[in-house]
Amino acid sequence: MSLLLALDASSSACSAALLNRQPGRDDAIVARFAQTPREHTRRLLPMVDEVLAEAGVSPAQLDAVAFGRGPGSFTGLRIAAGVAQGLAYGLDRPLIGVSTLEALALGGHLRYRYRYLLTALDARMGEIYAGAWRIENGWPVALMSEAVLAPERLVLPREHEDHDWVGLGSGWSLWDAMPAQIQASLGQCVEDVDPEAADMVRLAANAFDRGEAQAPQDAQPVYLRDQVAWKKAR
Repeated sequence: MSLLLALDASSSACSAALLNRQPGRDDAIVARFAQTPREHTRRLLPMVDEVLAEAGVSPAQLDAVAFGRGPGSFTGLRIAAGVAQGLAYGLDRPLIGVSTLEALALGGHLRYRYRYLLTALDARMGEIYAGAWRIENGWPVALMSEAVLAPERLVLPREHEDHDWVGLGSGWSLWDAMPAQIQASLGQCVEDVDPEAADMVRLAANAFDRGEAQAPQDAQPVYLRDQVAWKKAR
């Protein structure tokens, strides 16, 4: 049996989820999700308490802690990483960072059965965080490296251009700046979706089973844009 807790604050939403994985049974997940702009610090830990209480699990029973490692909101990523590291240190448990773009892709498949997904989050400053995914055996497989770029530079992965693609995430609010090829290739576009801990905890459980958990001090946010503060100052 595995018990994993995941939390996320990478967007305007805040979420927490607990997964109970037992051999021969479907995964049981208890989750909380809410749109909480600028309230992540106040809402995240109560959500953690709520999912643990509903599942009847104490923190000491957890096997690992996971968090949305990014890309996403610079402040939100630091909040989630800080809370997750604090929990992992206190419980002496490993930590797992989960890609927010991959979580978006998994959520799109689980909820809508999409198979080829372009996930994009608004990175501000006229840029997007982007990733491309194909679903294989129910799980996302990356078809490009995650990147931060201007929307007009987004391209489809070679050898997969003819598939029916779906766009997911807040980055598609910059639709008018997307290349004509991208616009023509998308069969559908869903902007109002955010990464969720309920999807992250599934990905984290797979990583845990593969032995990919890290020591708390080694799991860090992934910003993609390394010069955030400098660019804003300029």
